[in-house]
This record gives sequence, C-alpha cells and structure tokens, in this order.
Amino acid sequence: MLIDPAHDLAHLDRVWLNAQAIADVHSNQRVLLAASYLHDLVNLPKDDPNRHLASQQSATKSEPILAELGFTEVETRATQHAIAAHSYSANIDPETPEACILRDADRLDALGAIGIARTFSVSGALGRALYDTTDPFGDSRPMDDQRFSIDHWKIKLLKLPNVMLTTKGKVVAKERSARMIRFLQDLSKEIDTPLPPDWANL
Repeated sequence: MLIDPAHDLAHLDRVWLNAQAIADVHSNQRVLLAASYLHDLVNLPKDDPNRHLASQQSATKSEPILAELGFTEVETRATQHAIAAHSYSANIDPETPEACILRDADRLDALGAIGIARTFSVSGALGRALYDTTDPFGDSRPMDDQRFSIDHWKIKLLKLPNVMLTTKGKVVAKERSARMIRFLQDLSKEIDTPLPPDWANL
C-alpha cells in the first residue's frame, strides 16, 4: 500500500511544529504531542465516502497506544477529543485548548509552500487536472475541486485563515495564504489569464 505523501510522517512532524508555534502557556504539551502524532492513525482517501469518520476512528484506535504510554484517563480523553475534532469533514466542535490548537496546526499544513505541494500531490494521485484550461479561475463556471486542483484553493484552502481558532494560528494562516496568492499571481501570468481580484479576498 502506498503512503499518502500529504499525510506521512513528515506531515505529523510539521503538525507538531505548528502546534508548538501557536500553543499558549495554558495548553497541555503532553496531550498536544500525542494528538499531533496520532491524529491520522486512520487516513482515508479524499474521495472515500467515509472520510468524515476517519478522525473519530483515529481517536478510537489511539486508546491502546495512549494506555501503553501511561496516559491517565483524563489525558486519554483529552487527546482523543483533540484527534476527533481536528478534521474539517467531521464537523466536530473543538471544546478544549488542545483541540483548537491541533485543528489550527493541521490546517496550517494545508497552507503556504507546503500547502501548495500537498494540493498538487493529492490531486495528482486522484487524477485531477491542475486547472480548467478554458477557464482556470472559474470566472464563468461553478468551482469543481473534484476535477480541478486550483479550484480547491477557492472552495476551501484560502478560506482557512478566517476559521482559525487561535490568535497565533490566524496570523500564521494569513501569512501562508498570502504566499499562495503570490503563487496564483505568478501562475496567472504564465498561463496568460488574469487572476480575479476576489481570490485574494476570500
């Protein structure tokens, strides 16, 4: 079975780095560390109909691992909640500082230079085109990220800074989304198609 390069060990390392960068003094670092490395224990493909269940399945599978690491019941439940609530598709509200931090840390990895690389990696694996050659930025068609990689940026990724939960996460997300806009501006020049102004103001 091939490892998804967008959700490999390097992704877990980056999520932990992000979590440390945006965490405040009130967060439990032990819970954050465990949640960062166990949040994708179950990683279903983007086009799997059960993908929205993956984070809850990961939370369940984490329990024996946390027990082996000597986590208390309180720490285990806190870690499992952070894991379950991190997912975009699961639609579970984060209720603890650690859950908010993990969600932001994971979403930060979908933005910036690494976010650009991950988008194209996943889209390539799913056989999706980079963009619609007749209307790259969707001026006169509905957005469709099941067919076009760049569409996913407008549908989801460039909106992430607006839904970050932590103060530091919001700052980093805005910085990273600005890098993506600069990439799109360069792309628009190379394909001789102006980037619509609304892409920079999502």
